[in-house]
Amino acid sequence: MASIDKQQLINPPGTEAVYKRMQFSQAVRVGDTLWVSGQTGIDENWKAAEGIENQARLAFQGLERIIKAAGGTLDDIVELVTYHTSMKDIRGFSKVKAEFIPADYPAWTAVGVTELVIPELLVEVRATVVIGSGQKG
Repeated sequence: MASIDKQQLINPPGTEAVYKRMQFSQAVRVGDTLWVSGQTGIDENWKAAEGIENQARLAFQGLERIIKAAGGTLDDIVELVTYHTSMKDIRGFSKVKAEFIPADYPAWTAVGVTELVIPELLVEVRATVVIGSGQKG
């Protein structure tokens, strides 16, 4: 019988409050696959950053931190799903995305939504990652 990899919860230091208060892990790893929960543009005080570019930057910084805690890099992202409260902001979002993922682009789906968990949020970014799969790795 084949062995089954066990789930590993990924909750980097500083995210304990999210785990307890919101009742979810920042990511779950099984084998080399990592599913990262939606990252948003809120700071450590739970305040939403101003504007799409600032929110996107915080979301990608959170994404990078979580992937790094799991042993990977942004190059290991195989799929991004982003949720936008206004698709008019996609250019500003894409500009920031290119700062973090300048080449070897993963699959990406952008979805327009009416609202996110905190009303001031403009974007949420989630990812599927295969650790060690990146083109540069």
